[in-house]
Amino acid sequence: MCGITGWVSYERDLSTVRPVVEAMTDTMICRGPDAGGVFIDGHAALGHRRLAVIDIEGGRQPMAAEGLAPVALTYSGEVYNFQELRAELEGHGHNFKTLSDTEVVLHAYLQWGSAFVDRLNGMYAFAIWDARSQELLLIRDRMGIKPLYYQPTADGVLFGSEPKAILASGLVEPAIDLDGMREVFASIKTPGMAYFRGMKEVKPGHFVRVRPEGVTEHRYWALESAEHTDDLPTTIARIRELLDDIMARQTVADVPLCSLLSGGLDSSAVTALTQQALLARGQGPVRSFCIDFEGLTENFKPDHLRSAPDAPYVRAFVNHVGPDHKDIVLRTADLMDPAVRTAVLVARDAPPQGDIDVSMYLLFQAIREHSTVALSGEAADEVFGGYSWFHDEAIIKEETFPWLAGIGNLDGSDFLAPDFAAQLDLATYRADQYSASLAAMPRLDGETGLERRMREVSYLHLTRFVNWLLDRKDRMSMASGLEVRVPFCDHRLVQYVFNVPWAMKTFDGREKSLLRAAVADLLPTEVLERVKSPYPTTQDPAYYDSLQAQLRTVAANPESKILMIVNQGILGAMLHAPADADPRLRDGLESALGGNEWAERYDVTLDF
Repeated sequence: MCGITGWVSYERDLSTVRPVVEAMTDTMICRGPDAGGVFIDGHAALGHRRLAVIDIEGGRQPMAAEGLAPVALTYSGEVYNFQELRAELEGHGHNFKTLSDTEVVLHAYLQWGSAFVDRLNGMYAFAIWDARSQELLLIRDRMGIKPLYYQPTADGVLFGSEPKAILASGLVEPAIDLDGMREVFASIKTPGMAYFRGMKEVKPGHFVRVRPEGVTEHRYWALESAEHTDDLPTTIARIRELLDDIMARQTVADVPLCSLLSGGLDSSAVTALTQQALLARGQGPVRSFCIDFEGLTENFKPDHLRSAPDAPYVRAFVNHVGPDHKDIVLRTADLMDPAVRTAVLVARDAPPQGDIDVSMYLLFQAIREHSTVALSGEAADEVFGGYSWFHDEAIIKEETFPWLAGIGNLDGSDFLAPDFAAQLDLATYRADQYSASLAAMPRLDGETGLERRMREVSYLHLTRFVNWLLDRKDRMSMASGLEVRVPFCDHRLVQYVFNVPWAMKTFDGREKSLLRAAVADLLPTEVLERVKSPYPTTQDPAYYDSLQAQLRTVAANPESKILMIVNQGILGAMLHAPADADPRLRDGLESALGGNEWAERYDVTLDF
C-alpha cells in the first residue's frame, strides 16, 4: 500500500521540474513512510511513496521495465492473485527480478496490454507510463477501495492518490463550485466526482487513458444481473468457499498482520477466518484490536442506532476464538487534541466526519505500533443487507437513497443559510443522482415487486454508499501508514451475493442471514446473534461541551468562512443547546468546525 502521483505534459520536458514532482510526492509520506522515488521520462513524471508489505527489499518504485522506450509503473495496493499471475507470465517467457506483486503487474501489462486489468484480483490504484505510445493509463480497482484522482490540463494531466498531491503542483487552485459543495453536503458519493473544481476521481472498475489527443475513460468491470440458480444450502456453501479463498489470499504479507474487531458479526467473521487461515499455515494466533472510549461501557446509554456497547461481545469472541487481543481505549482529551483533528482533516482533504474520523485515526495510529496490515469487516452490510433500513418497509418505499431516509437526513438544508441552501438545492441534486444511479443499474428480466426493489437498494449501497465508507477507512488508515484490507469487497463475492434473491438473503427473517449461516461454526452464539451496531462513538458530555466551546470561538470571529453558509438560527442552537437536545446538533457542530478549518487551511475559493 502506497501513495502515487504524477504529471504528464505533452508540451514540456518535465526533467526541468523535478522539484515540483518531488513536492507532490512528499505530500504522501504518511501513506508511504518506508521509501520514495521519482521517475521522469521526457513528458512524463511519476512519483511514489512506499509502505512496504510484499518483498520489502525488491519492491521499490516507480518500477520501469528494461528497453529503449521505458514502460514505468507507480503502484498502490495489493494484487492478491499475483502468485498465480506470475506463474502464468513465466510460462510466457517473462523473467522476474523481485518477489513483488508490483513487478507482476508491470509484466502483465507488457504481456496483455490494458486488457490485463481483467485478470487482477485485489485493491489497487496505479499509473502506467508507456513511452512507446506516449500514453498514460490510470487504473482503479473494481470496488473503488483505493483512491485515485486526476486533473486534466491544457496539455496532459496531473494525478495522485489524494487531491493534496495534485494541489501541491501549484498548477491547480483549490476552488470549489456548487457541484463540489453539493457533494460535501449530500451524504452520497457520486462516482467520478471530487470536491475541487475541475478535479475528477477515476471511477471504480474504470481506467483513464491519457494521450496527446486527449483524455478518455473506459469501464472494464461493473455489477451484472443474472438469474441465481443455486439452492440455499449450495449458496451458503459457496459463500463460505469464497470467504475461505479470499482470506487465504488476503492474509499473505511479509509484515505483521492483524484484524479489526468490534464484536459484531462482520468483524468477528473476518477475525475468525483470518485466524483459521493463519493457523492453516502454521502461523497465528491473529492479533486483534478493538476501539473503546473511557467510561463508555460503564455509562452506556442506548440510542436509535446502538442498543449495547461492544466490549461484552468482544470479550465473548476473544474467549471463544482466542486471538491475541488488545483494546485501544481513547479519552475525550485525545479526541479533542487540535493536532490530531488537523491531521485528520489533512488526511481527508475535506471536512472530517466528526469523532468517528478522529477515533478511527487514533485507533489506526495505535495499531500501527504493532502491525502494518489490518483486515476489516467493512462492506458486509452493503453486500449482505445488514443496515436496519434494508428491513424497514416504509424506508424501502421512499424514492431516495435509503440511508438518507434511514438516518433521518432527507435534506439537511435547515442547517444552511437560506440563500446558500437555495443555491445548492440539495433535494434536486439528490433526486437527480438517485435517478442516474437507478438508470445505470443492470435489470433482471421478469424481476418485479420486492425482489426488484431490493436489487435496487443493494445496487445503490454498492455503488453510492460503500465508497463513502471505503474512502474514510483508506484516508484514516493510510494517514497512519497502515494498510487496511477489506475481504468483503472481493468482486467475486460481491457479484455472487448481488444476484442472490432477497428472500434467500433473509431466509431466517433477519439481516445478513447468509453471512451468519456461512460462519456459524466459527463464532460464539452471542456474537452470531448480535443485532447490527454501527461503529461506536463517544457519549461523554464533555466532548459535546468542548465542541461548543470551540465553535463559540469560531463564531466570534467575523472572518470565519463558515459564517456565510450556516443558518444563523441553527448556529445559535448549536452554541447553546444542551447535550441531550436534538442529536443532529452534534453533527452540526462537527460539520461547522471541520468545514471552517478546511476552508481556511486549504484557502478554498468559493466559486459560486
